[in-house]
Amino acid sequence: MGYQLVIRNGTVMTQMGRVEADVAVTAGRIAAIGRIAERGETDIDAKGLHLLPGAIDSQVHFREPGLTHKEDLASGTASAALGGVATIFEMPNTKPNTVSAEAIAEKLALAKGRAWTDHAFFVGAAAENADELGRLERLPGAAGVKVFMGSSTGSLLVEDDENLLRVLRSGKRRVAIHAEDEQRLRERLALVRDGAEVAMHPVWRDVETALLATKRVLKLARLAGRRIHVLHVTTAEEAALLAEHKDIASMEVTPQHLTLAAPDCYERLGSFAQMNPPIREERHREGLWRAVREGVADCLGSDHAPHTREEKAKPYPQSPSGMPGVQTLMPLMLDHVHRGNLTLERLVDLTSAGPARLYNITGKGRIAVGYDGDFTLVDLEAERRIEASRMATKCGWTPFDGMSVHGWPVATILRGQVVMRDGELLGAPQGRPVRFDESREPEAAAD
Repeated sequence: MGYQLVIRNGTVMTQMGRVEADVAVTAGRIAAIGRIAERGETDIDAKGLHLLPGAIDSQVHFREPGLTHKEDLASGTASAALGGVATIFEMPNTKPNTVSAEAIAEKLALAKGRAWTDHAFFVGAAAENADELGRLERLPGAAGVKVFMGSSTGSLLVEDDENLLRVLRSGKRRVAIHAEDEQRLRERLALVRDGAEVAMHPVWRDVETALLATKRVLKLARLAGRRIHVLHVTTAEEAALLAEHKDIASMEVTPQHLTLAAPDCYERLGSFAQMNPPIREERHREGLWRAVREGVADCLGSDHAPHTREEKAKPYPQSPSGMPGVQTLMPLMLDHVHRGNLTLERLVDLTSAGPARLYNITGKGRIAVGYDGDFTLVDLEAERRIEASRMATKCGWTPFDGMSVHGWPVATILRGQVVMRDGELLGAPQGRPVRFDESREPEAAAD
């Protein structure tokens, strides 16, 4: 039987290090790594390029259903594939919120035949579904449970310890946490309620707002014996705290928080730099880079959260928080590799092996025989400009418009099918629901 795909002459990023080799895919899975004489139905010469495991972005907001003027599953996954991302996990704050089996089923149906990437959907935790989460988190296509401790939409806010503990005691999979303390946010809202400069965003949503929530959820996680994953960490203090609790807590960082810093980003971008938790001062950015270099950070997520230009242009604080990022995740981080801020091996761990490990994803996260034929092919020497006009997101803008980067994804391959090559989408959408290995679900964490 012939090979579906052969990628030749590239530098392959394996778990054992960099290998000069060919890689062959049959029936969607990696069949051979080495020197391969036989040609494939598709044959790619990757000389001078690096073959990475297909990138996984485990935090995106694609807005469908209900908010599709900002984004939908077709445009969002197109943006992902164009950026070198092969798999996405989508968040539950759609309209209606994703809090039931029916809502997960609807999203899977909406993605079928329209998604350019593989995908899974988070179930949102709420007081009314807390006792059902152990069942909901194991539904086909469910990425797990997401908790918003700070301001969110509809009923997704879970701010009090009693309901947080109910959520953490319902189920076994690692729980994703947005850690901002809602009570402190309300107490400090007067700082900006009647209008303020957008540079006040990280003053209102200050370090203590994030740190207090992270301390609370760590205590509750130990009480419940439940592992947690703290999303988009923004403070040096949280990074240091989470380093002391790796047995029960993992940590995500975003390219935005590693690339931008206050006050410059607010001076240049205004409310287009506004996101939750906020972009903070340089000392926090350096604290996050320290967590990346020391292995404390476990994965990268873009927190792709698009809003229209008209929405973002509203006076602060009426302007919504969030920015697009799934298409720029790999270009930004490859540029950081070029600048020496991290190694390519560390980037691979943060964008593939890391999320696969955290969420027990089946068949993804590494280049090894038997794994899905998902690849991100990159040119480390390419020099490009990030341009808003090239973004596939419906919102049509990026905070990194005009930025020159060194390093670029040149192909995205999904189960042996080339879905993006040289900035163009190819064929039809091939995305399928992600599979998870329930046999490796963690036991309750030790007290």
